[in-house]
Amino acid sequence: MKNLIYFLLIALCFSCQNTAKNTKPDNQHKTLSVNKKVREKFEPEDGKCILFVGQELEAIGGLADWNDGYLDHFPAPGGFTMYTKIRPGDEEFGFTYTGLPGIHTTDDWGDAPSNMSLQLADKDFENMALAIGLELVNHEGAVAKGELDSLVTELGLWIKSLGERPVFLRIGYEFLGSWNHYNREDYIAAFRRIKELYDALGVNNVAYVWQSHGSDESMELLESWYPGDDYVDWCGYSFFASWDQAKMIDFARKKGKPVFIAEATPTIAHPTEKGTGKTKETILSNEVQAQEAWEKWFKPFFKTIHENPDVVKAVSYINCHWKAHPMWLENPTFQDIDARLHLNKEIARKWQAETDKSLYLKASPFLFTSLRAKK
Repeated sequence: MKNLIYFLLIALCFSCQNTAKNTKPDNQHKTLSVNKKVREKFEPEDGKCILFVGQELEAIGGLADWNDGYLDHFPAPGGFTMYTKIRPGDEEFGFTYTGLPGIHTTDDWGDAPSNMSLQLADKDFENMALAIGLELVNHEGAVAKGELDSLVTELGLWIKSLGERPVFLRIGYEFLGSWNHYNREDYIAAFRRIKELYDALGVNNVAYVWQSHGSDESMELLESWYPGDDYVDWCGYSFFASWDQAKMIDFARKKGKPVFIAEATPTIAHPTEKGTGKTKETILSNEVQAQEAWEKWFKPFFKTIHENPDVVKAVSYINCHWKAHPMWLENPTFQDIDARLHLNKEIARKWQAETDKSLYLKASPFLFTSLRAKK
């Protein structure tokens, strides 16, 4: 009898030890699951950053009639940035906006010709994501009220027709910029309406980017313009001469959102014209100006990417001959800028060396699949 009792006690003890061992991994798994960050739409893993280039046909190149742009001198980036407008009836630089300019037709509203369909039909672009800047200036109220649903729907169905290609839609980009003069309530309502319409249409290949202009923005001000976590996939901002004033990285980290530096070009604040937006002349073909640009703009730009691998997941360089385009001739920030990288061998070499690092995602047959994966 004593032997039987002893045997039962040993068996019970062994059973308890096994139960404890089996329970521990389950508890650990639950803890890991709770702490693991869920990636947003088309967000790469930490330590990876999609490289985009923009922002019109001349700057990007890679086409028969536009063959001295970024794609003609560097490996294809992971994406390209273009623009369209919902501004029916408005006129700029002799161009009257109708429909969705720059998508199906070659249109020039003062910033060199744009035509996304030409690019999307070319093999050089087949493994690149697309970022679209959607301007609503003067019409955010009409969009919010549903008065321009036909144009919004047309754009959504076109995006859907692109199939597996990831599209980053920057709705009312640089919403706080005084040049856009958006109404805050109408802007937020328009942003939400566009997403809700696209959800109803089953537009699944789009990520919604909420982009500020990147200067003079407090956390409280950004919060007051925020459409909400359910509407925003990515936070974005512009990286120009006032890059050190930007608060968007901190804001996005607080919200658990990735950051898209959606507009970036080398600009340096003018030392004697503070508060005017005026920047120093920066022509990358000029060796002295190019060296200053590298020290005062390129280095901080790359440093921002490297120091925020958990948040900064996409960047778009504007490879533009700004000073040659009518839109920028009287703009104090861009009127003296030529940011074409290939004009300077040393800048081109340094750019190539940096963007060849494994953290930058470029065009590849596997890019779209990797961006669809979520943790």
